[in-house]
Amino acid sequence: MKRWHRALAPLLVAAATAALPARAGDGKLLLTGGVSTVDGAAGGGLTPWAVTAGYATAGQWGATAYATTLRTQDYGLAVAGAAFSFSDRVEVSLARQDFDTRNNLAALGLAGLHLKQDIVGAKLRLAGDAVLDSDRLLPQLAIGVLHKRSDSGALAPSLTGALGARAGGTEFYLSATKLFLGSGVLANVTLRATQANQGGLLGFGGAQGQGRRVQPEGSLAWLLNRHLAVGVEARAKPDNLNHGVLGDGALKEDPWFDAFVAWAPNKTVSFTLAWVDLGHIVPALQPRRQGGAYLSVQLAL
Repeated sequence: MKRWHRALAPLLVAAATAALPARAGDGKLLLTGGVSTVDGAAGGGLTPWAVTAGYATAGQWGATAYATTLRTQDYGLAVAGAAFSFSDRVEVSLARQDFDTRNNLAALGLAGLHLKQDIVGAKLRLAGDAVLDSDRLLPQLAIGVLHKRSDSGALAPSLTGALGARAGGTEFYLSATKLFLGSGVLANVTLRATQANQGGLLGFGGAQGQGRRVQPEGSLAWLLNRHLAVGVEARAKPDNLNHGVLGDGALKEDPWFDAFVAWAPNKTVSFTLAWVDLGHIVPALQPRRQGGAYLSVQLAL
């Protein structure tokens, strides 16, 4: 998987560079390009929006790079990635996730296991402009794809064997983003077709079925001023591993939620701080819900 990631990343960067329009993006309003999701696409922290990364408008290119850390009572997640956009129309993104299970899998002889995942994404804006069309009912619409490849280390034989999960999967999504500029309210709805378990960190599909299921996601943000926004998000997830060999409820998945504040002192840097509720993660081993602090720092061109 590491060879795959290292080989593909330079190709995407080279393709992006060759296609870059002449100017770096600076035409959007602060925070209207969103921040970086844990999957790499532009949007909120948990769910993609129809916006593209950076501040590019027509005839410009934009780019972002980010680092995110999340700590719950029993787990940790670190994410790093980058995204490129062209003429506020096309976006490509890369993300690397590292999920620290700490000692929660010690009963399986897997204390300190790290679950890792590489994600390559692409997004295409179909219609609308969140800012220029803020006085119309039409939202900004975009479709996207996220190809994921997980590395579950010593846990892989159990996931792909008895549980029937696969190490790779592809998600498709449709996002609609509506900005009410006068009131400073932004609303987004995303429908994601996915078979990912815990976002893909526990593989894709299971013995009970390998097909994608359409899951709803949503964000609601309020721009308090041009530099500061607050909001909430929710992301539903499929439950492929719940009814398996470990018994009902042993690997049950819950939706994810967050409440966030995003601050952009300028167009170069932004900070997102959130409280995230990930629900139960492998409740057979750790029965309490997992909530914790989320911090993301994004640099933009």
